[in-house]
Amino acid sequence: MHRQQAAWRLSVAPMMDWTDRHCRYFHRLLSRHTRLYTEMVTTGALLHGDVPRHLDFNDEEHPVALQLGGSEPADLAACAKLGERWGYDEINLNCGCPSERVQRGAFGACLMAEPELVAEGVKAMVDAVSIPVTVKHRIGIDKTENYGFVQDFVGTVAAAGCTVFIVHARNAWLKGLSPKENREMPPLRHELVHRLKHDFPALTIVLNGGITTSEQIEEQLRHVDGVMLGREAYHHPWTMASWDARFFGAAPHERERTEIETRMVEYMERERALRGEPWSHVSRHMLGLWNGTPGARKWRQVWSDHRLKGESPRAVSALARRSARQTEAVFAG
Repeated sequence: MHRQQAAWRLSVAPMMDWTDRHCRYFHRLLSRHTRLYTEMVTTGALLHGDVPRHLDFNDEEHPVALQLGGSEPADLAACAKLGERWGYDEINLNCGCPSERVQRGAFGACLMAEPELVAEGVKAMVDAVSIPVTVKHRIGIDKTENYGFVQDFVGTVAAAGCTVFIVHARNAWLKGLSPKENREMPPLRHELVHRLKHDFPALTIVLNGGITTSEQIEEQLRHVDGVMLGREAYHHPWTMASWDARFFGAAPHERERTEIETRMVEYMERERALRGEPWSHVSRHMLGLWNGTPGARKWRQVWSDHRLKGESPRAVSALARRSARQTEAVFAG
């Protein structure tokens, strides 16, 4: 496989309120090679807001991409430069989010209706930075379901210098569905993403949407260059522990779940000492760590108990493990 294509073989989707730097640190403990993405950051937030708050990340997170939301080429270029200066490995443009709040800002999925504007923004960023500039988009918007729409979009944006397209295989409905509903409707059409790869063989095409198992990842990798997972990776993170060996030919993951939890506790303590960050801001991202094992529900309940926020994360971890073991003993008995 081409080196560039291999770099996008597996990734975790940018997800608002979820994939912050704490979440990404946790995911990196599970997989060394999976590509990680920030939450979407608007150009306005970077140009007029607290840049360190939006862009700070841990060195351990590499490879990590900054996803931008915006449509003004000059603003996108300025923010791309900021991202490169901050140390990100990729700048990704959001052309897939369907929320009305995002539409009011004239970015997200509504940009698919303006491929020339997207191309201008991409070219401005490509000219401004030396790291890859990529686009995440849908296969269509509203009831426009003909393949020619997305084919023209990709062709136009590729001509501006974008070589990596992350394609959510579902139309974005700008009216009539909430973003939550739009995650389930209308139906997924993976075959359109496969067709894009067939028609644009020189581009790196990554499929996103509806993939939940390693077997499904393997099947999709027969048709496209990479697969991006979202909610499945977040809610069942332990599935990531097998990815390095299975999909990157790397050494098998040797950490047990208990070691991952211990590393996260150490991270919580460090964050509290350095930044005054409450441990609950970190722990919420690892609540799926023990999913599928006896005692997982009890363990999750302890970490979610607001009455314990005054305790140290080490003490909470010990209590959670003890509660989980007691549940295991009941099951075993």
